[in-house]
Amino acid sequence: MKTDLLSYLVCSDCGKELTLLVKKLDGAEVMEGNLTCAGCARTFPIVGGIPRFVEKDLDPEKQATAAAFGYEWTHYSKLTEADRKEFLAWIAPLTPADFQDQVVLDAGCGKGRHIYLSAQFGARTVIGVDLSDAVEAAFQNTRDLPNVHVVQADILHLPFRDPFTLAYSIGVIHHLPVPSQGFRALASHVQPGGRISTWVYGKEGNQWIELFVDPVRKNVTSRLPRFITRCLCLPPAILLYAGLKLLYAPAKTRPSLKRCLPYSDYLCSISSYTFAENFWNVFDQLVAPTAYYHSQEEVLDWFRTVGVQEVRIERHNGNSWRGTGLMPLH
Repeated sequence: MKTDLLSYLVCSDCGKELTLLVKKLDGAEVMEGNLTCAGCARTFPIVGGIPRFVEKDLDPEKQATAAAFGYEWTHYSKLTEADRKEFLAWIAPLTPADFQDQVVLDAGCGKGRHIYLSAQFGARTVIGVDLSDAVEAAFQNTRDLPNVHVVQADILHLPFRDPFTLAYSIGVIHHLPVPSQGFRALASHVQPGGRISTWVYGKEGNQWIELFVDPVRKNVTSRLPRFITRCLCLPPAILLYAGLKLLYAPAKTRPSLKRCLPYSDYLCSISSYTFAENFWNVFDQLVAPTAYYHSQEEVLDWFRTVGVQEVRIERHNGNSWRGTGLMPLH
């Protein structure tokens, strides 16, 4: 934890200021220490350079989902060339220029790929939050960036003063027990006039996943030990990779072939990925205990409910929704 993060933090219980006790320093990072609330006197540890605001009575469903993605991102922590292209596609119509001098919140930062890019885009401060052990990978991937911070916390109990001028959540809200609550929590930490952005699975275009993949995920693969699920992912990952290279990669430049192939918008978009990237995409689909698929109207309702203005909800790759807008000034 860099000491300037303290100016953004408050107690996740009562919202009062925190005082910092440093036990171990490593350069600019507080590696071990405590944050103590001036109001309720609760203490939050800093372990491995990361402030930990995880609740003791965490909902079992959220705990299981966090454990699943913590396993994924700590076993596949590498940042790749595909990250930038994906991120910009998920947050469009936002561009790197929209990050310039912003105070940015990434709700569900995973291994840190998007907070790394947000810093590259010129953000003044970037804070990545994740409930899972993925914070370990995010911290290692970004600790050399002076304007990036990583915090372990629940999106529904964020320990911040609401300073953010830009907040986004990519591929996270649809894994919460009640996704609409996650969106409201994210919106509540954006300043008036600030921008909010999210990307979630779409109900439209994913009917076959809901019918055939979801029952397997819910009842089998998400309940197995992670190593076994990982092994089970290998055969479909090999088939997927072969299909991508033999069919979908050529179809990117041959519209007539693309029209004949199922799920072509999405599969063409990932046809250039490495085998590892596609393997972990398969694992991602099969490991989460909780996953929802949302209609366009449902996502639009999230934005309307919290009063977001200038809302844009767009379909992405035929199977997901990206949305953005500005928080009202009053």
